[in-house]
Amino acid sequence: MTSHFPTVVAARQRVRRAVLARRRLLAALLAGVAVWAGLQAVAGPPPPSVVVTVAAHDLGGGTVVGADDVTTVEFTPASAPRALAASPVGRVLSGPVAAGEPLTESRLLGPRAWASSAAGSVALPVRLPDAGMADLLQVGDRIDLVAADPQGGAPTVVARAVSVLAVPVADEREPGRLVVVSLPEAAVPAVADAGVR
Repeated sequence: MTSHFPTVVAARQRVRRAVLARRRLLAALLAGVAVWAGLQAVAGPPPPSVVVTVAAHDLGGGTVVGADDVTTVEFTPASAPRALAASPVGRVLSGPVAAGEPLTESRLLGPRAWASSAAGSVALPVRLPDAGMADLLQVGDRIDLVAADPQGGAPTVVARAVSVLAVPVADEREPGRLVVVSLPEAAVPAVADAGVR
């Protein structure tokens, strides 16, 4: 027993010297731990959140939403939009959607409207130059699409008896008004060309 006593004393002295040599570092470390523990004690649990499906990137009107087109973010319950789409993948956008914008039912065509599009037909967004014209339309109306040449040429019927699938809410940032119609695939190039011109 007595032969080990000097070794224990020497070990204690070495530990004491090591602690004293690093006392400032240890004090700072202990102060940091105390501050962290205090903050953890004061901070409450994280606020509740709601998972919201949003567009992963900019999407155009008439796009069939794919799995790569959506992602999820967390909103607080108070800031989450109402009427969120439960499963937007596979549905058609009634108008353009910006990246990060929540996908709500008002941004998607209803299943009934989309199903009413006959086989061999395509849902296509068409921008009418006069927003007032769109106010006269209702889902299910059949209309002719007429293109007028801005240079003064004669108007041309580019599609006849197309079905109106959706009349999205007006977007103040965009000119005119977007309407989604169902038309035969063969008529898409002429309508798209008329829309550009």
